[in-house]
This record gives sequence, C-alpha cells and structure tokens, in this order.
Amino acid sequence: MPPTQAESVIKNIIREIGQECAAHGEIASETVVAFMVKAVVLDPSNGFNMDRTLIKSDVQKLVKLCVARLLDSKNPSLDTIKMQVYFDMNYTSREDFLEEHHRVLESRLSAVSREITDNRACAREELESLYRKIVSYVLLRSGLGSPTDIKIVREATAALQSVFPQAELGTFLTLGKKDKERQLKELTMIVTGIRLFNRDCGKGGEGIDDLPAILHEAIPATTQHIDSQLQIAQEQAFRYTAILEKVMNNPLLAKELESYMLKEALYNIRQYEIFLQTVLSDIITCAQEVEMMIKQLAAQLEQLKMIVKSKTAVPTSQVFPIFIALASLWMSFQDETVLISVLSNLTTNLELFLGTHELLFPEKVIQALLDGVTVKSDVFRIKEHIEERVHLPDFRKLDWLFPETTANFDKLVIQYRGFCGYTFASTDGLLLPGNPTIGILKYKEKYYTFNTRDAAHSFAENPEHYINLIKERAKKNAELIQLLELHQQFETLIPYSQANLRQKITHSVQTDFSHMRRENSSQVYPLKSVSTQSMREGSTGVPRPQIFIAGLRGGPSKKTHGVKVNLTRAVDET
Repeated sequence: MPPTQAESVIKNIIREIGQECAAHGEIASETVVAFMVKAVVLDPSNGFNMDRTLIKSDVQKLVKLCVARLLDSKNPSLDTIKMQVYFDMNYTSREDFLEEHHRVLESRLSAVSREITDNRACAREELESLYRKIVSYVLLRSGLGSPTDIKIVREATAALQSVFPQAELGTFLTLGKKDKERQLKELTMIVTGIRLFNRDCGKGGEGIDDLPAILHEAIPATTQHIDSQLQIAQEQAFRYTAILEKVMNNPLLAKELESYMLKEALYNIRQYEIFLQTVLSDIITCAQEVEMMIKQLAAQLEQLKMIVKSKTAVPTSQVFPIFIALASLWMSFQDETVLISVLSNLTTNLELFLGTHELLFPEKVIQALLDGVTVKSDVFRIKEHIEERVHLPDFRKLDWLFPETTANFDKLVIQYRGFCGYTFASTDGLLLPGNPTIGILKYKEKYYTFNTRDAAHSFAENPEHYINLIKERAKKNAELIQLLELHQQFETLIPYSQANLRQKITHSVQTDFSHMRRENSSQVYPLKSVSTQSMREGSTGVPRPQIFIAGLRGGPSKKTHGVKVNLTRAVDET
C-alpha cells in the first residue's frame, strides 16, 4: 500500500477510535489515539503483521483493542502515555520557547507597526495621531503598561519627546519601510531605558512592575514545589521497586499481585520524575540567568547615575547605548517571568496523570506489601556497589570507560536513560539505576551502565541478546519507548502507525542519581494550548501551589499590572 494511502487509512482509524471513545464519554485527542494505535500494533500478543496490509477484520480488531485500552480508567500505562503526549505537546527547550515567544509578540505588533510605517500623514491632526500611535507602539512593544492608561501614556510621551520630538515626524515619513521599522524598535528601547532609569530615581515608572523582586520570590517557590513533588515521586518509586524485588522471589505473591501492573505504576512514576527533573533543570537555568541579570541591572543603573550626575546636558552617544542595554535587560526579565509561569503551570498539570496509584495501590496495601522489606533509594543502591569495578582482563575486545581515564565522563549520553539494561532485561522490566563508576560499556558507539559488576559482566558477554530483550519488552509497554529513549530502534519498524505523532525525541536528564547528567536539548513543536484527557485529581494529598503571573504585556483594560495571583487551595479544602 502506498504511504499516502496507508496514511489515509490510519487517519480514518484514528477518527473512528476517537468517535467510539467520545460515545462512551472519554475525549481522546488524535495524538493520544495515534500513540495508542502504535502501542496496540507493536504488542506482539495482539497478532498484527506489520509486513502486510490491514484487512477489514484487522481494522475492526485494532479499533476494538484501542477503544478498550483508552476507556480503561485503572491503567497506569495509559496514564503514562497521556503524560508523555501532554509533555511532548507542551514542553520545548528554553531556546525554542523564547524564540517562539518573541515571534508571537512580533506578530501581535505587526498590525500597529504597519499603521505607522504605511502612514502618509500631512495635516497637523494626522501628524498628532501618528505620534500617538508611535507612543502606543512603544508601550505595547516594551510591555511596560497599557496604552489606555493616561498616566502611563503621559510618561511614555514625555520620554519619547525627549529623544524624538514631534517636529521630526517629517523626516521619519521620508524613510523607507525597513528604516522606519528599525527606528521604531530603537526608539522603543531608548524610551524604555529612560522610563526604567526614571523609575529607579523615583521620578517615574508608572505601571512598571518590579520584575526582579517578583522573580526573586517566584523562582524559589516554584523550585521548592518541584523539589517536594520529586521527593514524593522518588519515595514512591523506591517503594514500588522494593516490592517488585520481593515479588520476584515469591511466585505465589507475583500471581496474587499481578506484578505487571505494579511495573506499569513504576514506569508511570519514573516518567513523572524524569519530566520534573527536566523542568527543574530549566528553572535552575532561569535562576542563574536572573541572578546574573540582577547584577547587570544594578551596574547599568549605577553607570547611568554617574554619567548624568550634576550635568544639565549629556551627549546622546554616552547614554543612548546604556538606555538600550537597560531595556534589553528588562525584556529578558520579562522573558524569564513568562517562562517561569509556563513551567510552573506545566508542572501542576503533570500531576493529573498520577491518578491510578491510589486506586490500584492504596497506602494500606503498600504498607502490607512492604512488611519485612528494606526500601532502598537510588543513592543507597549506588553506594552499595561503589567499590566494584569491571575486571578488564575478562573483556579485552570491549571498551570500558572509567571516570579517571575518560574526558567528559559525566557528559556521556547513557542508554536507557541511565537505568541498568541487564536488570531490566533479565527481570522482564525492573528499573534500577546504573552505577557509572563500575564502568561504562561502549558498544557500537553507545554507552551502557549497570547496577552491579555481575550485571555488567553478564550484559557484556552477549549485548545483542539483552538489547533485543529490552526491545521486545518495549513492544508490550509502548510507554517504555520514550521512558527509556528507544525511539531509534522503532523508527522504521512501523512506518504507517506513526501517523499524526510528533516525530521527535525529547532528551531530558536521566535518573536523579545516575551521575550521568548532561546538557538538555529537545526538538519539539511550539507550545500549544491543549487539554488533558484525565478527569481525575492527582494522587497527592497536599494542596498544589498554583501561582500565576498575569498582565505582564499590557492589555485592553485601563489598568494593567503584572500581578502574582495565588490560587493555592487551603489545606482543609483538599
């Protein structure tokens, strides 16, 4: 079947599955449905042959299986898939987010800009109207107050007149379109710098919020919340892992507990942990940027004060560059404020995909299963084997890397997101953190870590065997493809079931204590407003801090201020 025809068939299948789910009261986005189609086709137990065209009975079976899984309200695997889709649709790297944010702001200003650059004013009234439009443009572009607030308009007009009197409009109108646009942007920066300087001197700054102070408070609050959620998630993951280890040594308990569902719960909480680490990494970067910018802001303001001190006239060549730098710095504060708000909101929404834990494994059940079990943290597991090293004479044909002999050891990109591949393969899906100090195996230009020396030796004796076992396990649980970053192994396996899926890999930080942290990068689509499919509250029992910052870029109302809105519910309301 030609690719275009196959894609059309898949789209029809996705549409039919979505309609079936909607008829049962479950609204599933096309992306979630497409992911589920992929998961069902991949699972060998479903019996789909990917080398032949789907016949009518195959389609009917595929639709039935997908609908059944999408309507299963007690399935951690489904929650994980929804979480992954939500994160992929809403998270982008810091650089991509800021680039898109600036593009959106430019597009919103394009109409106002055209009104000015295409203007052919001649009469006095027309020139006055044009000047007012330039003031509005300056305010909208700077984001420092609303162009409908008379006090803010007066202040901005006074600042503009000091560098661009209305008498110069005639010269401005003779410029070409590009030159006009360039001058408008430069005037915005200079006027913004003047207003910021006046604000610091106590002589103006109407409608300008103290963004450094807002960020100084918002960043620690957001970081503290994520740290708290991480701690809860990790403790839950450690307990699930301990129970699974107990189950492996007790066949009767395994049958009674249905350990596969517990593993899916472990995958769900580990994926949540990884996403939190990704967001936390970005927020830490924000904190570092803000700290540096606060120092730069103080230095620039002090430099300006020294230049204008006791002087009635100051050369523009001295102050204009500083005004422009000051404005650029303040706009960076605005960027960081918006980014923190988006990341905070993203973190809050991730909690919506944890609802199955309390349903399947309430605290009373977990405590009973933990009886006689030692719960080990990732750090403890690594310390248990910290003195172990791979015995190199046993593997003369394989490359093993160690921290003391390998440059950029902690920057290596580890397979399976830093989890031990041997343990995962040999236990049919248990996740344990790899310990790089034991030795990192380099095999076919990829790097692997293990939780013990014995695990490293076993894997190294037949790497292909364990790599294939992991691949087969991922076919049964499609959420493992993203959780363990197995995308490359599945790229060409099911070309037609990829319809409507985001074709990208999100590289985020690995397990919290894998010591394999690296620079985060991702290739994603721009931020979109999408709703989640979960109709349940998250499983945590404490109020979720919900703090938003509104009004940072001005708006249609007369008074627009950047204000922090705290929507966190009281403890007794949760």
